[in-house]
Amino acid sequence: MKRLMMGLVLLIATSAVTQAATLRTEILAEKLNFPWSVAELPEGGFLVTERSGQLVFISESGNKRTVELDLPDLYVAAQAGLFEVLLAPDFMTTRELVLSYSCGTERANNTCVVRGILSPQPPYSLLNTQNIFTALPKKEGAAHYGARMTWLPDATLLIALGDGFVYREQAQKLDNHLGKIVRVTRNGEAPDDNPFNHSQAPEIFSYGHRNVQGLIYDAARDAIWQHEHGPKGGDELNKIVKGGNYGWPIATFGIDYTGAKVSPFRELPGVKPPLYLWTPSLAPAGLALYKGDLLVTHLAGKRLQRLRLVDDQWQLEGEYLQDINARLRAVYVAPSGRILVLTDSAEGQLLEVFFED
Repeated sequence: MKRLMMGLVLLIATSAVTQAATLRTEILAEKLNFPWSVAELPEGGFLVTERSGQLVFISESGNKRTVELDLPDLYVAAQAGLFEVLLAPDFMTTRELVLSYSCGTERANNTCVVRGILSPQPPYSLLNTQNIFTALPKKEGAAHYGARMTWLPDATLLIALGDGFVYREQAQKLDNHLGKIVRVTRNGEAPDDNPFNHSQAPEIFSYGHRNVQGLIYDAARDAIWQHEHGPKGGDELNKIVKGGNYGWPIATFGIDYTGAKVSPFRELPGVKPPLYLWTPSLAPAGLALYKGDLLVTHLAGKRLQRLRLVDDQWQLEGEYLQDINARLRAVYVAPSGRILVLTDSAEGQLLEVFFED
């Protein structure tokens, strides 16, 4: 069966896509409260964040137990809450992990990241929690936090940060963290080789972002892949480079929800063009690598897509999970090779999916 492609590859016309593989699913856990992120533990089982503020351990048998953690400044409302859980590269020996979440109050909040040590065995608790990054300035409202994270080979951490929705002009300014991807050490310091160490926000790695919802490092290609929400249309897949400007809001393929133009420009000198576009918007919300392909989950689009790099262009290889009619928040390929998907609802599920190709 062929499906019409919902994005533009390198900004050219749409093309037909053949379903190259079938997919089967297994439910690992249910009744999760807006699950946002998942990590596989080396001893077995999974950690899942719930946006409402809980870190949940799920055993291989599907039993759930809340992990004790202390986040006194957690702010939960609308899009705000607990976001990504990411194990440290040396988790096997240190038991260290990082968590991103919205911190502060309704009138003054932003994205925070803490690190902590997971106790050695169930019932788990997160010990020695300490803040390593707070996005500044604090802003009002509960939208566009970004909050996806990935480790680089030098053990520095990339943290994606949203533009705060009504603060979009700040994404082009280098004196704040809004609409940026930042790079920090494990202690939260700005590395000396960051591109804007002269600025008031030396943690900045790239800028001109709207609301990053997918961020991964591709070791085989030594590349950082990222996707972010556009407004009405203009969801983007990008290759992130140090110091790059990705255009928001001065260059975009999207328009405002009112129908008004955000910018008259789709391309500008010095702005990195997207590698792939989703128009109309599918709201990509998760990103993972599988056998060299990119897996993308979508909220509004209610599907899992598989993209393949062909002649330096990302092309849509297949679409899956539309039959379950669920908003899909995240996709994660575990170190064991297992592919995990989270559905986005008050009765969310943790799914394991299997490509039969």
